[in-house]
Amino acid sequence: MFDQLFTSVRAVERYTSAPLVEERLRYLAQCAAQGSTRSSLRLIAQHQLVAIEYLHLPTADSLTVEQVHAAADVWVGRQPQPHTHNAKDYRWARGRFISDASQWLSFLGRLRRVEAPRCTHMHMVDEFANHMVREKGLSPYTVRVRCWLVGQFLDRFAEQHRTFDGVTITDIDAAIARKSHQDGYARTSIQGYANALRAFFCYAEQRGWCGSGLAAAIRSPHLFADEGLPKGPAWSDVQQLLTNMTGDQPKDVRDRAIILLFAVYGMRVGEVRALQLDDLDWEKELLSLTRPKPRRRQVYPLSYTVGEAILRYLKEARPSTPRREVFLTVKAPVRPLSAGGFYDLVSDRLRALKVSLPHYGPHALRHACATRLLAEGLPLKEIGDHLGHRKADTTRVYAKVNLAGLRHVADFDLGGLL
Repeated sequence: MFDQLFTSVRAVERYTSAPLVEERLRYLAQCAAQGSTRSSLRLIAQHQLVAIEYLHLPTADSLTVEQVHAAADVWVGRQPQPHTHNAKDYRWARGRFISDASQWLSFLGRLRRVEAPRCTHMHMVDEFANHMVREKGLSPYTVRVRCWLVGQFLDRFAEQHRTFDGVTITDIDAAIARKSHQDGYARTSIQGYANALRAFFCYAEQRGWCGSGLAAAIRSPHLFADEGLPKGPAWSDVQQLLTNMTGDQPKDVRDRAIILLFAVYGMRVGEVRALQLDDLDWEKELLSLTRPKPRRRQVYPLSYTVGEAILRYLKEARPSTPRREVFLTVKAPVRPLSAGGFYDLVSDRLRALKVSLPHYGPHALRHACATRLLAEGLPLKEIGDHLGHRKADTTRVYAKVNLAGLRHVADFDLGGLL
């Protein structure tokens, strides 16, 4: 492989004669299979030799992430000084070396990860999670968020070195207040935090972990009328967003297909992220997805515009890989796009429109989809079915959002009826 990466005979000889040649070649072959470009493979090969020298790999056993970081600092420190080069380039070089070296060591099974000490109360979170899944039937997303919020409370409480059976409503009230004063949570987010704690303490009381009456005593912040209503961009802004996405770069082609799915079908991030190649029936022009909250498969007609955008992505921009997920990273190592990646690609493009929104993530496009369908006169039942809502009340809030439509009704000429 080295003769394919390097044109210089001396460079090929150097990489071939260096230690751990078989281990280096096996990892480079895996990177190539994952879609790494020739330039990326060359850089990885260079960083392998740096790792061998600065981490003493031929003789060292397992290594920690901290040792990799220390080696990166030494290596970067021996490069030409920043006054003749851009300091940003040094930070990038250091980060890329740490990434390449850590992934290679993980591939070899020689990276020793030091696990953070587990909170002594976390077994309660595990039991609470099982309760929410088995007894309450809550979605994986709801379970994950509630466990995360409860874990925050327990971590802070554990710092006080007190047993959990001594927790009081004063401790809970202080934690809720801290979300506002220190963490800067909005009232709707604080309400979600309080609801998660209420559900947890209700279960904790049943298990006898704490005193009774705590769950009933938890108070949520008052929400003003319409404060929690969903707000998304106007449909004209969505159209402008799509008009601006005319680039031919792989990322532009991919992002256009993703944003169309959010805006046209009102999909959630998890639904787009989980979309598989087998979910696209090109012969029948159908799109299937699994709605996580109703926990059922839902089939949609594949619109021409969305279908063309996805097809272009599959033909021109999607990396060649055996993975079945539709949307992948554009750079190696090729893997499914993360939830944060979906948020960033939507947020960056919405913010570029200079529109004022409370939130700029993918869910804003879901709200825009719902209000557009309402403006076009679709019944709430059909809108709810389109969005995959389980309850009619979830869809009914959009009737409050469509203020322009309500004013139109109020101004309707009733003739001589009044």
